[in-house]
Amino acid sequence: MQPLGKAQKVSIYYFIDLKALHKPVCLLTRFLVRSPVHPPHLSARLVPRHVRIQHRHRGQLIRTPVLTCAVDYYKVLDVHPSASDKDIRAAYKRLSKKWHPDKNKDPGAEERFPTKFSRILRHGEEGLKGHEGGQQHGGANPFDMFANFFGGHHQQARRGPSTVTEFEVSLADVFNGASIEFMVKKKILCDHCRGTGAASDGDIHTCTGCNGHGVKLVKQQIFPGMFAQTQVTCNDCGGRGKVIKKKCSHCQANKVLDETARYTLEVQPGMPEGHEVVFEGQADESPDWEPGDIVLRVRSKKEKGGFRRKESSLYWKETIGVDEALLGFKRNITHLDGRTLTLEREGVTQPGFVQVIKGEGMPIWNSVGRGDLYIEYNVVMPLELSAQQRRKLLEAFQPEAAYRDEL
Repeated sequence: MQPLGKAQKVSIYYFIDLKALHKPVCLLTRFLVRSPVHPPHLSARLVPRHVRIQHRHRGQLIRTPVLTCAVDYYKVLDVHPSASDKDIRAAYKRLSKKWHPDKNKDPGAEERFPTKFSRILRHGEEGLKGHEGGQQHGGANPFDMFANFFGGHHQQARRGPSTVTEFEVSLADVFNGASIEFMVKKKILCDHCRGTGAASDGDIHTCTGCNGHGVKLVKQQIFPGMFAQTQVTCNDCGGRGKVIKKKCSHCQANKVLDETARYTLEVQPGMPEGHEVVFEGQADESPDWEPGDIVLRVRSKKEKGGFRRKESSLYWKETIGVDEALLGFKRNITHLDGRTLTLEREGVTQPGFVQVIKGEGMPIWNSVGRGDLYIEYNVVMPLELSAQQRRKLLEAFQPEAAYRDEL
């Protein structure tokens, strides 16, 4: 059997749910042609055309028009065919967020989430042109079409590893909120070969060792007259089914390049300790997987002598002298937002006493109001007393002893 030509006819059998026969349906025109004689690696791409399906239902002959078509990915993404790679990826990310199951509670969102389609988009404009065709038919969800194109809803795209990093910020940033830029070194698809590793598309050939399947069948005799057949990865192509005749000069057939990317972390006021901020699909790229996520686990720095945090409460240690502990005091401290807070005590302050200032703690996460500020007082004793200080203390606390000393 030879690849299909213009003069050769082929019969295609569509298996369609009866529920779909009451209206036109859209089918993708990419088929695997299997032959009982030749290895099943022949494929053919059919041009869009109208066909009719007939089916007997309850004694009546039903004829349903079917449009076989390819998908206009530019229209689905709502971008112009001349859009840049950056615009294409931005459009895809926008739709991904819209249909992501974690953000869209629509029961069908998980099925529509376009994880399979991102492989094409990572090849930018050339990738879209390589897969574009006719217009989308009817009102079907475009991501349903993408899933069919890549093998059905139930196959999940392989996902690359995510990176989790402990990211420290100042407590003042968590108190006030901040935008913090940071750099990440990662792998990206080579912008010259688009992740193929070849100098051009013409330098990519089907592996002759496995006929493009990526695996070989090895026959091994176990006992006389008894053989075992095992499937092993093809060592000629490494299981990829393709071999490269001429390497890409930019990545040396590594398919990826090193890049230092800049990101911005948005720290929101009152963000909990250990809160994870996820940059979706921004981890290392590879033609073999969909990029994982960059995950930042945000924590506040432990600053000696500064404010301490426990959930929505703030703690501060203030040191005072004996005279202040006995007679009272008034002093100022600077809060995390730069405001001046006045600490005032009248009378005696015991060592370890904790003063509570309402509403001066951390902002409450995703809510209004603030927690409380707790001031713990530490009383410092003098190392020694002068004669005059001793006499004054005796007069205040032990007047009889002070009188005897004067005699």
